[in-house]
Parts: sequence; C-alpha cells; structure tokens
Amino acid sequence: MSNSKKRLAYAVATVLTGTGFAAATPGVALAQNTADSGIEEVLVTAQRRTQSLQDVPIAMQVVDSALIDDVAAENLGDLNGFVPGLVVSDGSPTQPKYQIRGIQTSDFGVGTDPAVGVYVDGIYAARSGASLLAFNDIDHIEVLKGPQGTLFGRNSAAGAISIVTTQPQDEFHSRLRVRVGEHGKQYYEGMLNTPIGDSLALRMNGVYNKSDGWLKDAATGQDLNPEENWAGRVALRWKISDATSATLSWDHDDLDQLARPAIGLIPVTAGQTGVPYPANPATYLDPRKAPIYNDVVGNEESRQLDQVNLFVDHSFGSADFRSSTSWRQFDTVNREDEDGTNMIATYFDTANIEDNESFYQEFKFSGKTSAIDWVGGVSYYKEKAKQTSDTHTYTDGIDTLGANLGIFEPLGIPSLYGYTSSVLEQFGVPVTLLGMPWREAMYNRGDFEAYAAFGDVIWHMNDKTNLTFGLRYTHDKKKFTWINGPHETPELDQIVAGLQQAGVLDPETAAGLRFADIVFAVDTPPGGLTKTDSWDDVSPRLVLDYKVTPNVMVFGSLAKGYKAGGYNSTEVGSEFENEDVWNFETGIKSVFPDVGVTLNASAYYYIYNNKQAIALAADVEGSDIPQYVIDTSDEKAWGVDVDAQWRPVDQLRLFANLAFIDATFKDKTTRGEDPLDLSGEPTGEPYLSASLGASYGWALGASGDVELSGRYAYRGKSRCNQDSERQGTCALQSVFQVNEATNRVDLRLAWTSANDTFGLAAFVTNVLDDQYVTGINRITADTFGTPFASISEPRQWGVEATVSF
Repeated sequence: MSNSKKRLAYAVATVLTGTGFAAATPGVALAQNTADSGIEEVLVTAQRRTQSLQDVPIAMQVVDSALIDDVAAENLGDLNGFVPGLVVSDGSPTQPKYQIRGIQTSDFGVGTDPAVGVYVDGIYAARSGASLLAFNDIDHIEVLKGPQGTLFGRNSAAGAISIVTTQPQDEFHSRLRVRVGEHGKQYYEGMLNTPIGDSLALRMNGVYNKSDGWLKDAATGQDLNPEENWAGRVALRWKISDATSATLSWDHDDLDQLARPAIGLIPVTAGQTGVPYPANPATYLDPRKAPIYNDVVGNEESRQLDQVNLFVDHSFGSADFRSSTSWRQFDTVNREDEDGTNMIATYFDTANIEDNESFYQEFKFSGKTSAIDWVGGVSYYKEKAKQTSDTHTYTDGIDTLGANLGIFEPLGIPSLYGYTSSVLEQFGVPVTLLGMPWREAMYNRGDFEAYAAFGDVIWHMNDKTNLTFGLRYTHDKKKFTWINGPHETPELDQIVAGLQQAGVLDPETAAGLRFADIVFAVDTPPGGLTKTDSWDDVSPRLVLDYKVTPNVMVFGSLAKGYKAGGYNSTEVGSEFENEDVWNFETGIKSVFPDVGVTLNASAYYYIYNNKQAIALAADVEGSDIPQYVIDTSDEKAWGVDVDAQWRPVDQLRLFANLAFIDATFKDKTTRGEDPLDLSGEPTGEPYLSASLGASYGWALGASGDVELSGRYAYRGKSRCNQDSERQGTCALQSVFQVNEATNRVDLRLAWTSANDTFGLAAFVTNVLDDQYVTGINRITADTFGTPFASISEPRQWGVEATVSF
C-alpha cells in the first residue's frame, strides 16, 4: 500500500469517526482489504454515521480526488455535468444555483432559501452567496439525490451536497501544487500537516487562483470573465484523552474579480446611439461569435468570508457524542452589465450586495447495538442578513424606456430629458438633463431562526433485513423587512432645482422632470414594511433494505423533504408558505468482486408541492415595467439513477453514471400578461444526462507510474413548454439553439514518482472545443430591447506540478 493511499485511508477514517488519532488503524486495514479484492470500499456519512457506501439505501454519487483532478475542478461549478442529476449554475460565483433531479430555487434574494442544501463538514452553508467556495483541502464530496429532510434538515428538499475536508493527522506531511495554463491561468495550492507533541496536530492549507479570462471587450480590449480568488484554512486537532478530542478550524475565502459579462444579441456598430425596439429574434447574433460590449461603472464581483468551526467528540462507550459549533460571516458585491451594449441610452446594471452573519449549534448522539444503529440530536440556527438590490441607469435610459413603452405619447413628446434639454438649448440655457445617473434600490433585512430535533434508527431485523425509521421536527421563524423610497438622482435634482429657482422651470414642470420610479415602483412606509411569520414541519423517513446476497442489497424508501417559507426580496409584502416533497424510491446496491464490478441503481417518483420560483413577468398589477415575482407550482417526476464501476484488470478502471427523469408541472399558471396554464407540460428538465470515464495506468517500476484518464459528460436538450418558448429561453433562434444537448470531453495524463514525492500532469478540458449557449437573459429585453446571452467555456489546456514530502 503506497504512502498516499495510507494517508487517504487515515484521513477518511479520522474525519468520519470524529474520535481522533486512534481511528486511523481500522481505516487503513479496511482500505487494504478492499484493495485486495480489486474494489475499494468507500466510507460515507450520508446517514449521519460512518458506513460503507454499499450499505446506504440512498441514491448518491461520491466525488473523489480522482474526478476532481481529472477535470481540474476548483469549485463545485467545475463538476457540472460530471455528476448526472446535479446542475450547478456558477456564472456568478456569489449567486450560484444548485439543482438536483430537476428542482432548484431560482430566487437570488435573502428572503428565501435554496432547495439543495450544501454542507461542509456537516455545517449548513447558508445562502448561495457563500456556498460556492474554492476547493480547499477536500477529501471527498457526497451528492445525495432526493429529499434529505430527516437526516440533513431544512432546505434539502431536492437533495444535499456534503463536502468533507481533510482533517489534521498525527504524521508530518506537506504538498505544493502549481498549475498554469491558457489565458494567464495560475493556480497555487500549499498544504502543511504536522503533529505538535503527542496530543496536537495542525493542518494548514491555502489556494490562490488567477486567470485573465477567455473573453474580451470589443471596444476597449479589456479581458472579461477573469478569475481572482484565494482561500485559506487552518485546523487544530487536540486529543484531550483517549475518549475525547476537539477540532478547531478557521476558513477564509476572498474573491475579487469582474462580474460575468453580458453578450448582447442585438447588432451594435461604432457610433450607434440606440437599438431597434422591440428586439427581433431574426436578427439575433450568435453569442459564441458576437463582439462583446460591456460598460458597467464599478464592475465588480467580490466576497470576503470568514468561518470558525469547533467540533468536540466524546465516546461514552455505548454512545458517541459530537458538538458542532459554527460562526460564519460574509460580505458580497455583484455589480454586472444587464444590457450587453456600451450605449448610454440603453445602459442598465444591477448590483446584489449582501452582508450575512450566522451561528449554528448541533448536539448529536449516536450508537449501535446488535439490534439497532441509532443517531439523534438537536440543533439551533440563527442568521442576520442584509441585502441591497441596486439598479443603475441614466436619464438617457429613462428616455429610451419611455419611448419604447409609449409612456410619453400622451404628453405629445418623443422623450422627456432629451426633449427638455433641446428646448433649453433653443432658449439659450446651456444645460443638459442627459447623462444624469439614476439609481433605484430595494433594501432588505432578515432575522431568521430555526430549531430542530431529529432521530434516525436502523433496526437490524435479522442478518439480511434492516428497517429504518427517521423523523425530524423543524420550527422556522423569519422576520423580514422591505425598505424602498424614491429613486436617487442627486445631480438631476440639483440642476432641476437650480432651473426652478432661476425661474426657467415652473413648479409643475420641475416636478414632472423628477418622474416616477421604474424598477421598484412600490414605496414602503418610513422605516420599511416588516412581516414576521413562523413555519413548522415534520419530515419522516421510512426505509426497508434486504440483502439478497452478502454483496447485493435491495431497498425501498419513502421520505419527505422540506423548504421553509419566506419572502420575495423585490416584491414588497410578498410571502409564501413551506414547500415540501414526498419521494418514493426503490433501488439496488451490488458488488461483484470476481469481475470487479460495482452497480448501484434506483428508481423514484416524487410530488413537489407549492414550489416557488422567481420569474420576470410583464404587466403585473398595472406596472408598465416587467417585475420579478414569485410563481407557484406543483410538480411531479419519475426517474432512474445508475452508478456503475468496472475494474476488469488492475490497470484499467471504467466509470458510468446516468440519470433519466420525466419532470412535468402538476399544476401551474404563470403570472403577468397573458397567463399560461402549464399543467401537464414539461418543466424544462431534459430526459437524460450521463457521465462516462476511464483511466489506465502503467507501472514503470523505479521510474514511477503514469496514468491516462478521460471523462465525458452529456446532458440532453431541454424539454420546452409554452412559457419557455415565449420567453425565447428554450427555442431555436435564427443562428443558435438555446439549451440544446451538450457534450464535453476532458483528458489528463499524469506521472507520479515511485515514492509519491513528485508529480507532473498535462490536461485539456473540453477537448472537442464544443461551446453552447447556456441561456438568454431578458431582464432588459422588454424595456430597452437588449436581450443578452451566456455561453459555456471553450477548450482550455494546462500543466501542473506537485511535490510532497
């Protein structure tokens, strides 16, 4: 067994048992025994206790270091496509979206919660703004499919992503990794693990990542879509006694780069001052080839995060106790272009600004006897969140919007600020009202608390049969405030006031030039509008599993998932109730050691009730401006998940993962102008997604080892419905297809020295250079006539070197 495998086995056993240094020996022996059979056993904590993956009656995929290395993944977004059934939208790293089995939360506001829970070492990563962090000393990742309301709790209605980091070990070890590649790519990672005496161990890890980006602004030549972030982690483990240990860790994540670019679909030429309205899809440019024009003032995507965790473990002999305490604070800013042009007449940007602080405490007990294996505990969660939804345009943009929507027609003028400026010029007044900044902002505050009690018992009915029953009770309480006042135009107000004081403008004309709000048209009372509510939920879980043979298990389960009710940050006074999902599943976990095959599969059916989704709707409550509103629907789906591995010979490994789903709306009617009844229509989720992989190794004796690996990801084309076709987000445009089937191939060739000290590797991601239009954004399409798009990454190559000692 190589040193690296020993270290890996030790790390897995240590982090999963949580009992300190003495846990290493069983883990090493287990890894050795399973390696002898050609199939390595994988330990997971999907049921909140340490078990073999093959004994866990849950559909899941484990992402190990091999997959992370093969696709050069630096965060969860880089795994997109390689875990079928999981979709990670990471175009804006401070506002990612996670989807499992077709279920995701599309709202970016702090008033609501995600449907997919992200956990790091068992701690809930609240808010999407802090859930997409740099991979920093990751041991493995467990992607659990289907509701995890009993075991993981609130906001894991669709599933859970459990990230497990490597814990301090009682032997010295260090590693340095350097990666360089196209577009100025630089990636550095360093790790130092050292014992301090007989009872302490310290582990430090840091990463720094930078690239210039693979897009350029056609007007300025500025690099777009760059990356720049760094992260650090320090963990100290103290073996207080043979029965007690404590681990204290501190994590920091710092992101500071430009926000995602907007690739305009409307042709723009030098000197052009406006675009045709409405936008004509027949003239759309192919965003994979179109020039990019972005002119955001204060373009920024940034995040500063700090988190402190304390884990205390104690063994009472018949039961184990763990206390998990976590404090987290982060700030994010995401100011991005929303029109895809560089013209002031169509300028529009938005900024999402968040300040978040949370505290989490859990006490968990677990134990086992010959008859039962049990776990139970209580938890408390408290969060204080502040959010500003910031929007900016200019008076030129107000003129464009007014002309496009016919607002000025009753006044008999073509524009407001341009027309007034021309009249002033005719009378010899050297003042223009154009080019004046226009800001509207919605301020939100949230105070959230959640209490939970949970228990899960596995009853070993006999040597072959287990019956599992779990239950979690959750109480959520939320206090939420909307604060919105008149738009902020200090430069314009000063000029208008001066003209009025000079007698050039009468009071009525001056008042008309201050115009109405266009984005957040509902003013709140002084101090804001505040709502307080609470929700309760009971989420049960019932599982029966049976060992047909020692290596083949079949199971059936019924489980409920839960997502807390909440509020739409941008729709004043909105409130929605709990979402819940019931999921029935049956599956098989099997191992065939003689032929080196592992085959796991499951089939499921779920009904998702009261699902909330944010949508851009026109003509809402009499407003001429499209508004972000909450759409409510009931959905249902059935599907199949398959996870297979085959090791026909020691040198060759083959992997296959597949997800099939048929997801439809059980009941849904859109809001806004011309509502559509989508009941019975597909939700948009494609039928099929799959991932294949292979690796082959050559042992070169004293010269080390060489391994060639390849990974392939496929996702079928989206299934359109009436609304997505009307929005143009799921249809064939003039020169490109939106949400078409996608393919991606990654290759990696790596050499490792005989003693695992040195390593060299070369890799290529997206070998075939297939790029796709990943979506059309219509936030300004119905106002300025400026829809824009996003595209997937092109082929990129890199090389890396590692040294360990």
